[in-house]
Amino acid sequence: MFDLTFGEKLVIARKQLDLYQYQMAERLGVHPNSIVKYERGEGKPHSAVLRMFDLLCEKEGIRFDEYAATDKRGEKMKIVLAEKVSPATLAVFEAEPGWEVLTHDKLPDGLPAALADADALVVRSAVQVDDALMEKAPRLRVIGRAGVGVDNIDAEAATRRGIVVMNTPGANAVAVAELTIGLMLALARKLPAANTSMHAGKWDKKNLQGAELKGKTLGILGLGRIGLEVARRARGFGVEIIGNDPFVSAAIARENGILLVSVEDLLAKADYLTLHVGLTPQTHGIINAKTLAAMKKGVRIINCARGELVEDAALIDALKSGHVGGAALDVFAEEPPKNSPYAGFDNVILTPHIAGSTGEAQEAVGIQIARQVREYLKLGVVQNAVNLPSLTHEEYVQLAPYIDLAGRLGSFLGQAGKGGIEAIQIVYSGALTDAKTDLVRNSAIAGLLAGSENVNRINAAAVAEERGIRVHEDKQNGHRGGAGTLLAVELLTAGGASHATATVIHGEQPRLLEFDGIDVEAPLEGTLLVCRNLDVPGVIGRIGTILGECGVNIANFALGRERSGAKPVHALAVVQVDPPVPPVVLEALLTIEALLEVRLVQLS
Repeated sequence: MFDLTFGEKLVIARKQLDLYQYQMAERLGVHPNSIVKYERGEGKPHSAVLRMFDLLCEKEGIRFDEYAATDKRGEKMKIVLAEKVSPATLAVFEAEPGWEVLTHDKLPDGLPAALADADALVVRSAVQVDDALMEKAPRLRVIGRAGVGVDNIDAEAATRRGIVVMNTPGANAVAVAELTIGLMLALARKLPAANTSMHAGKWDKKNLQGAELKGKTLGILGLGRIGLEVARRARGFGVEIIGNDPFVSAAIARENGILLVSVEDLLAKADYLTLHVGLTPQTHGIINAKTLAAMKKGVRIINCARGELVEDAALIDALKSGHVGGAALDVFAEEPPKNSPYAGFDNVILTPHIAGSTGEAQEAVGIQIARQVREYLKLGVVQNAVNLPSLTHEEYVQLAPYIDLAGRLGSFLGQAGKGGIEAIQIVYSGALTDAKTDLVRNSAIAGLLAGSENVNRINAAAVAEERGIRVHEDKQNGHRGGAGTLLAVELLTAGGASHATATVIHGEQPRLLEFDGIDVEAPLEGTLLVCRNLDVPGVIGRIGTILGECGVNIANFALGRERSGAKPVHALAVVQVDPPVPPVVLEALLTIEALLEVRLVQLS
């Protein structure tokens, strides 16, 4: 038997009590950041915190005997570090008695041979971990990716083989946030021009008058880990911070001194606009001629997120006209950019995608993945997992259609429902009541939050927790109509609730059955127009006529209406069409008097 660390006990207690980190922080009377540090093994808790934790465990009946009894530190474990890592990363594993650690430069017979009896594999981005490599590793239990992307790991093959795949989302958030602040200051004080002038032997003081950040309005588009880190640092400069992110709760925004506003207000009010959203169909080219025209004259734009968020031609025109006072770009649609159109502007700062490139960030990534792998091997605690290891191959095959359905249903609600999510309720019925639904849940959350920064099945649950979004699950034995197995997802937002139910027919076809209380059967695939209207004659005909006039072909037209007896009666149309659907089509549809709302939903 051995003594667990306080951080290990925290992780176990949270799992047993089903608490988020911020909820545990409230129970212990500390800041949520303290819980994060304790669980990472950083910092020493005050005696009062330890006492509060002991009382909580006593009250809730939390015991650690079974974990202590499974002491893995005396067992022989083999860890293969297939790529170069920092000494601090290596030290995490070497501190465990009985663990054999092989580094990338000590694999005389190659990686497959080293993996023959390995328990864990740690990689960065160079090593390709495919099914063929995993076949050479029959004992492999966990693959750790020191970074965010897992394009080099076949996560589906790992799931079939019962191997956990973990990554390290958000480990470089501070590095990106600090560069963002640095670029803001550089734009405000014309630092690149001042430096170039001095190196040229000039003393051009008169032409280098800058501006203070104090009193200005900073607009943050995207309030994920990086956006929130930017806000925390910007507060010290005395700026007013406004932000937009439909996937962050109002409580988290308030805690970080951010006023949540609409995208339109964000663009109209920001003196400095910084982008921290992921790349989706909705955010692609979000900085364009129309949105630039809606911004303040002299606005300064910083992009350390994705190059494709900005339409270069539109930004160039706005810089030439003086409507945009400056820009700082760390990312580009083509990297490295060839013959950059920004090169001739002295009020544009260009950096070669270096936002996350700090020694501290790279080391933090390595240490974080080492600790995650260690905790899984010692305690069975899974953190930041791409997949879940508890499914057999047969179980995975049976669940695969519902994993796909959950992602589609989540994406549908995320695009067609209301923003500002505070809680997510997922209800399973039929065959799903007896299934291991962790992957289904993760897929639904990932679909819902797909418009947010860096959210996918890898980190969806962690991002929801971080943003204060509560996730509840329920299993019900009741059936709806003739469908045997149903998945229902409900969003609770500041503006109300939004609900949808779906199923799989013929073993592979995802179908929407209900949306916001209105029964409607529609395919959950392709390009959909979701129309809410008053149930009066002529609306369906007008929708079809306008789509035809705009050259948009209809593939499926599903209808439904309220049965509550309320007046006026509301109806719903889910129209599957062939892409593309330009914005002018939506504008034309909204001229229909009885049409209350139309949303474009794009499902892969």
